[in-house]
Amino acid sequence: MKAISKDNSGQGAAEYILLFGGVIVIALAGLLIYRSYFSNNASGLNATQDISSIRNNVSMY
Repeated sequence: MKAISKDNSGQGAAEYILLFGGVIVIALAGLLIYRSYFSNNASGLNATQDISSIRNNVSMY
């Protein structure tokens, strides 16, 4: 029974799997939040148009 409780051989692999899973979840959450910048919908935000309008407004002043 003591040999089973002291066996930590799979602990490192499990920690890497949990870490990798957490990174994937954070990346997917970021993509869902900013998906309008990654899509080409006319109704959504468009990074190219946003940058152009900012440049036009800055050059006016």
